[in-house]
Amino acid sequence: MTWTLSSSPDDFRAQAGDFLAAHPAENTVLLTLLHNLTEGGPHVYGPADPQFGWWRPGPDAPVVGAFARTPPYPLRLSLMPERAAAELADVLAGVEVPAVGGGVVPATAFAAARPQESTVTSNERLYRLGELVDPSPLPAGTVRLATAADVELLVEWFGAFVAEAELAIPNENHRPTVERRTAGGHLHIWEHQGTPVSFAAVSPVIAGMSRIGPVYTPPEHRGRGYASGVVAAGSAHALAAGAEEVLLYTDLANPTSNSIYQKLGYRAVEDCVNLSFEG
Repeated sequence: MTWTLSSSPDDFRAQAGDFLAAHPAENTVLLTLLHNLTEGGPHVYGPADPQFGWWRPGPDAPVVGAFARTPPYPLRLSLMPERAAAELADVLAGVEVPAVGGGVVPATAFAAARPQESTVTSNERLYRLGELVDPSPLPAGTVRLATAADVELLVEWFGAFVAEAELAIPNENHRPTVERRTAGGHLHIWEHQGTPVSFAAVSPVIAGMSRIGPVYTPPEHRGRGYASGVVAAGSAHALAAGAEEVLLYTDLANPTSNSIYQKLGYRAVEDCVNLSFEG
C-alpha cells in the first residue's frame, strides 16, 4: 500500500487517468483540474506548482485513489478507500495543507489523521442528471453564451459567489478564470429584457462528464426562476455536446438550490465535505 507523489500533470494522467475516467462522477473535480492544467499549463491556477498523488493497495495493483492540489485551492481527494486517505495524511505530514475537500468518508479520514483541528466549512451534495425536465413555469428571458463584453460583470459575479459560499480560496483573482471560460464558450448567461440576470458555467465534456457550476443569481433577481432556466439550458448544452453524465454540486445549507435542481431531473450521487485546518 503506497502513495506516489508527482508535480507532473503528464505523470498524473499516465498513472491515474484510467482510474479517474472509470468513475467520472465521483472524480469530476480532479478530471476538470487535470483538463485545465493540460490546456492552460501547470500554472493555470497560480504561480505555485501543482502537486498530485496516486495510491495502489499493492505494488502491482491498479490505482484506486488519487489527489490533486493546485494552490491556492484546497487539496482535492478522489474516490478512494478510507485507509488510503489516512495514509495520505501521514505522507503529507510535513506539508502545509490549509484545507481539503472530497467525499465525506475520505475527507474526514484524512482530517482525522492530521494533527491540526479541522472545521467543516461546507457540506455539499453531488447530483447527476437523470432525464432533463424543463422548468415549470418557464422563466422570462433567454439564454446566451457570455462574450468579452460580459467579463467585467462576470468577474464581479464570480467574486460574489465565492464570498456568499464562503469558499476557502484566499485572495483569488477571478479574471483569468472568467476570461478563459468565456473564450472557451463555457459561461452561459440568462438575460431578461436585455439585462443579464443569472449565469451558469458548463465544463467541457471530459471522460463523458460535464459539470455545471458555479451558478449565481444576484439577490435582486432571485425568486424568478432564472437559475432554473440557465441551469436547464446549460444542461441541455452539455448533453448536446456529448456528455453521458451531467453533474453539479449544491450546498446542503441551501434548500432552495437542492430543490430546484431535483425538479430539473438531478438525482443525488454522494455527499461531500470541505474542511479547513487550524494554523
